[in-house]
Amino acid sequence: MPLTLASLVHHSALKLTVRAGEDRLDVPVRWAHVSELADPVPYMEGGELLLITALKLDADDPEAMRRYVKRLAAAGVVGLGFAVGVNYDEIPGALVEAARDEGLPLLEVPRRTPFLAISKAVSAAIAADQYRSVTAGFAAQRELTKQALAGGPEGLLAALASQVDGWAALYDASGAVVATAPEWAGRRAARLTADVERLRERPAPASSVVGGSGTSDNDDRVELHSLGTGRRPRSALAVGTAAALGTAERYAVHSAIALLTLTTERSRSLQAAEQRIGAAVLRMLLAGEPEHARTVAGDLYGGLLDAPFRLIVAETVAVSSVRIAADAPTRVPSAAALAAAADINGDPLEALTEVVESAAARSGEAVLVVPERERLVVLAADGGAAVTACAEYAVALEAARTPEQAGAGDEDELVVGVSAPVGPIAAAAAYKQAEQALSVARRRGRMYVEHEQLASGSVLPLLADEAVRAFADGLLRPLYEHDATGRGDLVASLRAWLSRHGQWDAAAADLGVHRHTLRYRMRRVEEILGRSLDDPDVRMELWLALKTTTSAE
Repeated sequence: MPLTLASLVHHSALKLTVRAGEDRLDVPVRWAHVSELADPVPYMEGGELLLITALKLDADDPEAMRRYVKRLAAAGVVGLGFAVGVNYDEIPGALVEAARDEGLPLLEVPRRTPFLAISKAVSAAIAADQYRSVTAGFAAQRELTKQALAGGPEGLLAALASQVDGWAALYDASGAVVATAPEWAGRRAARLTADVERLRERPAPASSVVGGSGTSDNDDRVELHSLGTGRRPRSALAVGTAAALGTAERYAVHSAIALLTLTTERSRSLQAAEQRIGAAVLRMLLAGEPEHARTVAGDLYGGLLDAPFRLIVAETVAVSSVRIAADAPTRVPSAAALAAAADINGDPLEALTEVVESAAARSGEAVLVVPERERLVVLAADGGAAVTACAEYAVALEAARTPEQAGAGDEDELVVGVSAPVGPIAAAAAYKQAEQALSVARRRGRMYVEHEQLASGSVLPLLADEAVRAFADGLLRPLYEHDATGRGDLVASLRAWLSRHGQWDAAAADLGVHRHTLRYRMRRVEEILGRSLDDPDVRMELWLALKTTTSAE
């Protein structure tokens, strides 16, 4: 408990007497200072008990004393000690009245009590209070450590909330609430998501204070602290109290920050070991050895193999090589995904890893993430939070992309392909499906494609490739050159005949010509191209070439 003026008044050895400000003796005293200056305010910091003998003061002048006391109160001086029997036998009435009018505590110091005794008493009390705070802080640290080992982050938060007589909350890297203590603090913590996101934009370690203005009954004082040792914090801690933290509470918060950092920021060696296990599990699955994969996965990833999962393959491509897809994404991205997409900075694959792992951690599901050369492979539960977060994040990136970005520079852009739900025995097929979806995503100018989408719609968008168009142009060029001379409409005739599946009468009717004329034109097509229209492969190639050139016009 901090030292107050009341503590000094009740100190039996000091014999102090209260002459004014009796109702303000509960204010803390930071220090005792002696000054005979007519204006000691420039040397005050606030919280001092000022000790004087009025050596240089006109203490009998009411106006001078009013000005003097007013300046002291404005500077934060908490009390005035006046030594009687030195320059004045008793405290002048002008000073007493001025102190009463200003509400400043005025203490009478008897001649037998030296100022040094008061300074020593203040110093000893402050030292004792600091010792109690440090001792309480170490006790809190031991309790927090015990709870962290026994109950994890949740147990630590509960112990911290008890230590500070308030509440505590833990946020993940995306700013979502992971745990709170007590439970009723969940709603209050959720309202601070925007403040946590702003904190994440600052270099770690970072902290900020929110609220505490006293404008409402629920307006508590909340401290936000980033957690983690990297360039960007991996999580954040919120501590809500009714007032500013004391020394002991501050020790408890700092201990919690250190313990939560150790809990949430796993060592690089542990991360590397888990990543090697994940890579081994993936290789065994792709090699058709699901039982061996299940054995190696153990408790770390074993749960993933007990239910249908999806394989996700992601890589980056240069922005200049991506065409903006004409069809907008049908999935509506969440607000969290939009915020994460707007916050992307650096390697897109690292950003995707953070999104997927954070979503899995929040939902308590396992996820296997394996960097594979210049791509990322993710094995996640079908219908789980990780797959959903991946889809929403990619769609949010796509929604935020503008046509002007194509060819804008050397930045890399994320492209994601997702397999259909499979079991461990079909992992190799799922990997091939994800690669196929990834290839289609690149061709269509999309950031996210699921394998189920490949069979929907038309195959024609898959032909939107420069190599295919070059083949079509080369195949049909002789016919276009023939038609340009005005010697017949071979291209239109070929299109009509193929669209009617080789039915002469129907195709001739569409063209408005005799069927013998159409037969003649088809023989000319065969002569010019050097190919037989009886060959189904030739008819297929000509039809696709016609559709490709038509879509390009």
